[in-house]
Order: sequence, then C-alpha cells, then structure tokens
Amino acid sequence: LQFNALLQRLTPRAWWPQLDTGLARYLMLMALVAPALAGLLAVIYQVELRQLGEPAATAIPALRAAFIKAYCALLLLSGVIAWWLVLAQTSRRVAQEESNRQTEALVREIESHRRTDEELQRAKVAADAANQAKTRYISAISHELRTPLNSILGYAQLLDEDPTLPVHRKQAVGVIRRGGEHLLSLIEGTLDIARIEGGKLALDPRPMRLHEALRQIVQMFELQALSKGLRFEHDIEGAPALVRADERRLTQILINVLGNAVKFTHVGRVSFRAMHVREMAVFEVEDTGPGIAAGDLARIFEPFSRGEHAASGAPGAAGGTGLGLTIAKMLTDLMGGEMTVSSRTETGAPGGSGTLFRVRLFLPELQGARAPQPVPPRAGYAGPRKQVLVVDNEETDRTLLARRLEAVGFDVLQAGSGEAALGLLRERPADAILMDLAMPGIDGWETIRSLRRQQLSAAPVAIVSANAFDKGLDNDVGITPADFITKPVRFDELLDWLGKRLALQWLATPPPTPAPATSDDAPRPTREQLLALREVVNLGYPRGVRRLLDQIEAECPPCSAWLAPMRALAQSFQFDRMTPLILDALAKSQPA
Repeated sequence: LQFNALLQRLTPRAWWPQLDTGLARYLMLMALVAPALAGLLAVIYQVELRQLGEPAATAIPALRAAFIKAYCALLLLSGVIAWWLVLAQTSRRVAQEESNRQTEALVREIESHRRTDEELQRAKVAADAANQAKTRYISAISHELRTPLNSILGYAQLLDEDPTLPVHRKQAVGVIRRGGEHLLSLIEGTLDIARIEGGKLALDPRPMRLHEALRQIVQMFELQALSKGLRFEHDIEGAPALVRADERRLTQILINVLGNAVKFTHVGRVSFRAMHVREMAVFEVEDTGPGIAAGDLARIFEPFSRGEHAASGAPGAAGGTGLGLTIAKMLTDLMGGEMTVSSRTETGAPGGSGTLFRVRLFLPELQGARAPQPVPPRAGYAGPRKQVLVVDNEETDRTLLARRLEAVGFDVLQAGSGEAALGLLRERPADAILMDLAMPGIDGWETIRSLRRQQLSAAPVAIVSANAFDKGLDNDVGITPADFITKPVRFDELLDWLGKRLALQWLATPPPTPAPATSDDAPRPTREQLLALREVVNLGYPRGVRRLLDQIEAECPPCSAWLAPMRALAQSFQFDRMTPLILDALAKSQPA
C-alpha cells in the first residue's frame, strides 16, 4: 500500500491504471531486483579479484563467466519468486476486497434485519394493543348485556314454570325466553371466539356417555325437523358407549352444525351419521337444503358470515348470529380434529342440491371407566338449613337469586355492596358466599380480601359475575375457575357448586317445612294495617309487601314477633300462606 501510494505521488495520474496491474507490479519489482542483484554480485566479484591478485590474472575470464552464470541463475530464481510474490499479493488483495464486500453485505443485511425487527415489534405492539382493546370492549359489552339478561331469563323461567299462568301469557313468556336465549348465544359465541383467539379456552376432557349424548341430540333435532315437515334420518349405532372427550364442547360442535342444517333446509331431509373406527370418531351431517355457493364456501367459517341464502331471505332461511360454524370449526381445530364441507347448489346435478359437513375427532374409547351419572331433579337437601350470603348491587339479580335459593331450602342473606356484606358477616355467619365483582365502593375482589384478612368468615366463596373474562385470570384470594359462575346464572351449575362445597345430599322432593307459627299473645297490627297488608298480598306485589311489613314494624315495634313469620313467608314469595294468617288476625281484632 505504501509502495502504491509512493508511485501515485511520483507518477502522472494517467499512468495509475496501468501501474495497478499485476504485470506492471512484476516489472517494477524486477527493475529493482535485477540491478540490486547485479550490484551485489559485482561487489563480490571485486572482492574476489583483490584476493586473487596478479598471479591469478589468467583465472579472471573464468571467474567472470562463473559470476555471469550465477547472476543469470539468481535472476531467473528472483523472477520466479517475484512473480509468486505478485500473485500472492494480488490474491490477498482480491480476498480482502471480497471479504470487504461480504462484510459490507452482511452489515447491510444486519441493518435490514434490524429495521425489519423494529417494524415487526411495532406491528406486534399495535396488534397487542388492538387485541387488548377488543378484549376490553367485548368484556365491557358482555358485562353490560349479561346483567339485564340475567334478570330477563331468570324471571321468564320462573313465569314459565308457574302453573297458574294463562296459556296466552305462557306464549308471550316463551317469546321472551327465546329472544333472551338468542341474545345469550350471541354473547357466548363472541366470548368463545375471543377466548379461542386469545388462547384462554381450555378443554376439559373426561369420561363421556357418547351414545347417550348423541341420542339426546337426535331427540332434540327430530322435533325441530318434524315441525318444519322434514325427514330426520340418523345412524348413531356405530358410536361407542363411553369415550374420553370434552362433552360440552363436542355437543356444542354437533348442535351448531345440525342446527344450521335444520334451519336452512325447507324440503327433504336432514341426515346425521356417527362412526367410530380406531379411536377416530367421524360425524356427518347431510341435508337437502339450497346448498352453499362456491363463493361462500371459502368464507363459510368466517365470523358473522351467513351466505347468500340467509342474507337474501330465501325460503327456509332463518335468522342467526353467523357464529355457529365459526365456533364449531375453531373448537374442532382446538381439539385436534378436522372439519370439512362440500356442497351442491344445482338441483339438476347428480344427487340434487345440499350440503355435507364432516367432523373427524380423536375420541378414545374407554373400557370399564365410570361415566358421570345424570343429575336428578333437586328440590331440596337433607340436614340442617344452610345460610347463603348473596352480595350484588343489582337488587333485581339479588332478589331473583335469593328467591330461587330459598325455593330449594336455603336461608338467604342479602347485601347490596361490599361494605354491607362485611358488616353483615360481623353479625351473622354464612355457610357460603356468592359475590358479584362490579359494585360501588369496594369491588368483589377487595371484599373477599377484607373478609379473609379480618377473619370474618372461612366460608367458600363463588364469584357470580357478568365479567366472564375474569374467570381465567390469576388472583390472590384463591378463587379458581371452578368457583366462577357467569351471568346469566345457570342454576344447576350453581347448585352443583353449592352441593360440592357444602357436601349436600340433594333430595328429589322438598323436605316438609312446618308452617310458621305466631304466638297468640304476640301484639298484632291494627285492623287498618292488616287490611292494607291483605290488599298488597292479594296483589302479589313482593316489594310492596316487604315495604309495608317494614312500615308496620316501625309504627308498632311490639308487633315484630307476629311479623317475623310473615316476613319469612314474604321472603320466599309464599303469599298464599300469608292470607290465612292475616284473616285470622282480622277475626281476632276489634273493628275500629
């Protein structure tokens, strides 16, 4: 490098390209080596001549010839060495240049990867923020919808079970229930999709009576198909009696697919087949409906996609959320299975029009395992009455839950806030606590922390809330997903929790309850108060009855002994048993 720099300073710029070649370097190197070698041999030659002196004059020609031969030989060897040095220097230069190019390319690639990684990180942050925002939105909407829906479905169910309700009123109540259940299915479907996408949906495989579950599904859809004039064909004999599966999710998949088939088929039949070979279960649902257009097949499993027949109002089309097939496909994938669909839309095609859904799942057959026994109807439990504290700021939800618990034999305490619940627990013990989360003041989590910290109660606690997304979150109060019950409350699920936590022995018929007795010596309300009480009891207005009882007790504190059994009957909505007691008190009172 220094030699090149020196040459560039000593030579014109126009010569630089020619001087930077291998041959030029070789010639310049030989131009230096040849004179240097000649000079060195000349010096040696002169030294040899002085040592020989005059007597050796005759040997000078021979000595000169020897030095010339040595010079030629050394010059040839120097030329070879010089060319090797030039080639080595050129090779090192080429290798260095290639190394520099590779290093520069690597640096550029590293920089490109760094920029790509930064863009991916920004995209990930944006996607996480959007997903969290979606989750918060769905959670908030779910809570706001579940809270009133809990009351709608709860009271609709109570009215539907009332034998004294007229037939035309029962039809109206049925419409309310179906509308509420449709809204609930939309909420549950949206939450299921969010849980699956967020990786928060966990399967619960356990022994399942597959053949029995399939028979129940067949019975359910046979009635729906017959009501539409359809023929419902089924072949489930190939299904084993007992397998290991998540019964709730498997049933959800089959009901969604069968429900779609019955819903969109208006002429012909719907077929349901089940097979089980080498631990693999195959379920097929085939219909003779209008089929699915080729353009819709590509997006049939997308959320809120209902196809042209559902959107156009074609015969047989029915309303829906557009989430059933999406959830069924996502659950099938989550369970390690496969769902496929094929369809014909031309009536002239071989076999006519229709759609075939096929679901393949790994369901290992169990031999000798015990399947869960069906839960018998529960109208009460054996043993002493248990006291349950219901904490909910929504009076409607609180009252509904209390009424249903009292109907199966529980004594219910009610609190409208966390502070009220803590105050109530200081005065009266509870065997179990049902806690809402979103409440004014301190929320449900902080209420549980406070009652544990103050050692007010060691009773088991269940969360009864519309905040469904809190179910799988970690917490510091020992609440497990099994202790979390989402609104609208499935009462059987709540009874299962109470039975497990309190070790209850359920009874199919309610235990006899003695009629509340009133002391003949206990002071009674005035005739006017009794007449007013009879009027609100006859109207069947629960809140008015309780308010009037509180008013009578405030005006006549000595009457509290007589009012206590009346209050218990009002709390359990047994107005028919209150009327004889009021009439008896009126008969014993003197007219004003």
